[in-house]
Amino acid sequence: MDFRFSDKHYAGRPHEKMQEVLMDPAAAGPAIHYYMIRGGKDQRNITVWEPGTVGGEYIKTYGHYHIGDLVENYWILLGEGVALLQKAATDENGKIIPDTLEYFKAIPVKAGDKVLMDSGEGHLVVNTGNTYLVTADDSPVDFTERDPVSLPGHASYEEVKQMRGFAYYVIEKDGKPALVKNPLYKEIKKADFGGLPVI
Repeated sequence: MDFRFSDKHYAGRPHEKMQEVLMDPAAAGPAIHYYMIRGGKDQRNITVWEPGTVGGEYIKTYGHYHIGDLVENYWILLGEGVALLQKAATDENGKIIPDTLEYFKAIPVKAGDKVLMDSGEGHLVVNTGNTYLVTADDSPVDFTERDPVSLPGHASYEEVKQMRGFAYYVIEKDGKPALVKNPLYKEIKKADFGGLPVI
C-alpha cells in the first residue's frame, strides 16, 4: 500500500463552504455537512452525509459538473435520499451556459440502488432520511497536485457556485421531500421531478 498521499484521503465539507450553494445561506447548520474518504476506482470513494435540514433544506453535497470524459457510478449503502442530475446548455464553443438547462432530473434513492452520473452531467445527492446517508462511488480520484483541467475528465464546481446551487433545492415539507425552484435559472427545457412535489 502506498501511503504517500494518505493525508489527502479524508475531506470534510464545512458549513462555511456549503453556504455558497444553500437556499438560505444565513441558516445555521452542522460544522461539517458531509465527509469523504477518497479511494479512487480501486478502493471506491465513500461519502457520509449528516441527517437533518439547514433552513428547511435537506443536507446535500455541493454539486459539480462532469467536464470531458468523466463517468461516475454511485451505490447507495445506507439511508435514503434524492440524486439530482442536470445537464447545462452549451454555447457554440462548448462552454457551459450555467442558467439554462437541457434537462433536470430528481431520482429518489435508497440502500441497494445505483445511479449513473454521465459525462457532461451535473450531479449532487441529498440526504432525506433520519440516519446518515452513505454511498460508494468509482470516481477516478487523483491525489497529485496536477491541475484537473489537464485530465481527460474532471469535476467543475464553479458553475454550481455561480448559480448558488442546482436548479431545485430539496426541502422538507410536512415531513417529506419536496422541490423548490432556484430563481437564478432562466430556462429548464425538460424536467423529471421523480414524483416529488414542486412547491
